[in-house]
Amino acid sequence: MRAIIPVAGIGSRLKPHTYSTPKVLLNVGGKPILGHILDKLFTENINKATFIIGHLGEMIKEYVSKEYPRLDATFIEQESMEGLGHAIYTAIPTFDEKEIFIILGDTVFDVNLKDVFKNKVSSLGVKHVDDPKRFGVAVMQNGFIKTLIEKPQTLVSNLALVGLYYISNSDVLIKSLNQLVKKDLRTKGELQLTDALQIMIDMGEKITTFPVEGWFDCGKPETLLSTNRYLLDQKSVCKKFDNVVINHPVFIADDAHIENSVIGPYTTIDKECRISDSIIRNSIVGSNAVVNMAMLENSLIGNNSIINGSFHRLNSGDSSEIDFY
Repeated sequence: MRAIIPVAGIGSRLKPHTYSTPKVLLNVGGKPILGHILDKLFTENINKATFIIGHLGEMIKEYVSKEYPRLDATFIEQESMEGLGHAIYTAIPTFDEKEIFIILGDTVFDVNLKDVFKNKVSSLGVKHVDDPKRFGVAVMQNGFIKTLIEKPQTLVSNLALVGLYYISNSDVLIKSLNQLVKKDLRTKGELQLTDALQIMIDMGEKITTFPVEGWFDCGKPETLLSTNRYLLDQKSVCKKFDNVVINHPVFIADDAHIENSVIGPYTTIDKECRISDSIIRNSIVGSNAVVNMAMLENSLIGNNSIINGSFHRLNSGDSSEIDFY
């Protein structure tokens, strides 16, 4: 089986971090988002992957080649951003397996895929959500998908597509993608994967769904931090430091230098950071960052950043209320 991983997105909602780092290489829970995805693929014995790259694609190539040399990796550039359907269409020349597994590159997931794959029936990962307007949704009939609707403005289904697509017969997907592009069938101005999948259904292909409760979106600062919390709850990693209080769970890289500080809970400190006289909780600090005399909470600190705070001298009378911002 070959994995197809679209990673060409700019990551607008995570600026300014994504000006210099691809969204999928942002650290969460101790490693880049993409690293968590690739680790999961190896546990499922998937060792072939196509990466659809664009913005800062060379950094993604370098990361995959360095960190996952055992992966049979192919890189395809999406030259124009025309939607997810167009992204998958550009990867068609690499479809050398009947079965493919499409994974959105900004999604960390925790689901047992063995049962999904063994049935040999195309199946899409879904999660019940209260407000499905931001998602593609599946309308079911007799256990199979009847209709796929991209970002419906009226409630037709609460089953949101979460970015995991198992296709048992890639030849049918190729036909539908070719039809999508040839006829220029666009929804909201883009060539949508949901429309290509709907063409498959209309051609008679049976597609079902599988539940994904462990699904974590990393597309916004707040969701990146919530995913970080989830991952750290699974595994807390750090060495001992003198004069440092560690409130688990945390991830602290072995080569980070920390002194006279309080770290955690729910904090990731990346490689070669230097932190002194600070309190940091529920935050992610990128590699080579310097944090001095700062109190950080719910924060994302980019790679190579320098954060300098300050101490204050106070002489306050009774019943005072003082706020520092």
